[in-house]
Amino acid sequence: MRLIDAHAHLVPGDYLAELERRDLRTIEPDWDIETTYAFMDRHGIDAAVLSLAPPGVAFGDDGLARELARMVNEHTASVVGSDPSRFAGLAILPLPDLEGAVEEVAYALDVLRLDGIRLLSNVEGTYPGEPAWAPVFDALDDRGAYVLLHPTNPAAPLALPEHPAWLYEFPFDTTRAVADLVYSGTLERCPNLRLQVAHLGGAVPFLADRLASLADREPERAREAPAGLHGYLGRLFYDTGLSNSAAPVAAARAVAPFQQFVFGTDWPYAALPDSGDPAPGLAGLDEAERRALMGDHIGALIPRLVEH
Repeated sequence: MRLIDAHAHLVPGDYLAELERRDLRTIEPDWDIETTYAFMDRHGIDAAVLSLAPPGVAFGDDGLARELARMVNEHTASVVGSDPSRFAGLAILPLPDLEGAVEEVAYALDVLRLDGIRLLSNVEGTYPGEPAWAPVFDALDDRGAYVLLHPTNPAAPLALPEHPAWLYEFPFDTTRAVADLVYSGTLERCPNLRLQVAHLGGAVPFLADRLASLADREPERAREAPAGLHGYLGRLFYDTGLSNSAAPVAAARAVAPFQQFVFGTDWPYAALPDSGDPAPGLAGLDEAERRALMGDHIGALIPRLVEH
């Protein structure tokens, strides 16, 4: 079995240098390919899907966003090209610059031949179901693109600023983004999208019935989602990054087929064992399920990783 991490990150040095030059760097860790190989070898990970973590490239300057997105995407492509049996790569887009984002979809997927796209749960307070973003999603749907939806800081100030945003605001923001994609009609309009939601969907599995009740309680707000919330949730893929334990897996299994779950670590942002099994919390799965989750299922998103 090939052990494949469907949710890991890279942080290119030239990207960090540009953030530092503009006094924009916050919590981004130092990163290099040698450290990535060492992490993979410690845990027996055969391949990893790499993408840039938040905050991404939106800093209120469309020109800077385009420059940083192109820089990161070309770096990602060079990493994948250097060792394609061990790496896949997801591009980022210079949102909220819509024209630049559509151009970058074409460049990243058609020219660089990256494996998919990483979107954030919101960009400067705009969520992905925003009607103006339809051209971006249409470009992705036309290509049947693989897209990872990754959380980021919510737009509003933190209610409890002494708690870091990743502690619970990230999964809550994932929940907002998924609900927005459903009830905006984006998922209805884009049936070819292969959308992977980070961290087993955040709070979505636990709140699924409550979210679905919008169709009964306020049907005018749900008219763009004729398949019902559960119908769309059942189409999504879910990764186990920062959710490699029994409770979140059980909740997610109530809303989607198990074959749409893929293993993830969220490295280098996750706390993992020093070595050995990277997900001891999944020991309760039977051997066949664990093998499928941690290797085979990614074939629906990136076939070449399971063909080696």
